[in-house]
Amino acid sequence: MASLRKRTEQAWINARPDLDLSPMEVVGQINRIAAALELAVEPIYADAGVSATEVQLLVPLRYSPEQTAIRIAEQLGMTRAGVSKALSGLERRGFVERISNPSDRRSAFVRLTDSGRAVIDEVFPKEIRAHAVLLEALGGERRRILSSLNLLADAVDADTAR
Repeated sequence: MASLRKRTEQAWINARPDLDLSPMEVVGQINRIAAALELAVEPIYADAGVSATEVQLLVPLRYSPEQTAIRIAEQLGMTRAGVSKALSGLERRGFVERISNPSDRRSAFVRLTDSGRAVIDEVFPKEIRAHAVLLEALGGERRRILSSLNLLADAVDADTAR
């Protein structure tokens, strides 16, 4: 029996032969991989009591100087509102603190607390190991695949910058 992906593709081909579905070959695989990577780390995050978004914020704060929420949002490609909401949750639980920005009273610097460092020091190595297990199948192709992914990421970044 054909996979759901193949059946769906065939249904679209039958219904809309004028559509070029080739972009979905790449996008579909990227989505499948992203879902598998997320699934692999969900139990790790749950055990630590943090969400994927929170980990995404904590990782760069671990070894960087204090940053503003706006700068974090820009670096991670997230909305300011999303970052602010996640930071508020992290702050309530004592993982980050906000410090007044003396040069701009409208903004604050964000930095990890000792509790935040402890959580990310526990979670991040486990996340790396979980992802490494999934990527083992790449073997010697890993560098070539990474090069292709970098090409795609650069193209997406260039398109987004327009």
